[in-house]
Amino acid sequence: MRRMSEKKRIGKLGLAAGAVALALAGLAGTALAQRDPAYEAARSGGKVGEKMDGYLGIVGASTPDLDKMVKDINIKRRAVYAQKAQAANATLEEYALTAGCLAISRTAPGEKYQAPDGSWQTRGSGPPQRDSRCP
Repeated sequence: MRRMSEKKRIGKLGLAAGAVALALAGLAGTALAQRDPAYEAARSGGKVGEKMDGYLGIVGASTPDLDKMVKDINIKRRAVYAQKAQAANATLEEYALTAGCLAISRTAPGEKYQAPDGSWQTRGSGPPQRDSRCP
């Protein structure tokens, strides 16, 4: 029993360290995507937003091009999360959630993000709504 709680504590420490590294380095998929004018237009136009699970989501109606772009970004994010989660002794889901928390906290006013209740919100001038599991 003690070993399990110790492992869980180490995993949380690794996840927190990974969150710091993620915050400093930025999301690989996002960094690449931000150079893409189509991504910037979709983000600023409220067609895509950051989800709590660490992935990009489509807000409202989709188009084939938008769907392809979001899938491509999410594939890249998943690959980074898997690598970073292993290094941080965390699960992919734990790491992705932490990344989602950070991505949502970095949204700019006017951008879309997923609230803890699953609804899409537009970031105002104050802080976004965050999941209670966020570090």
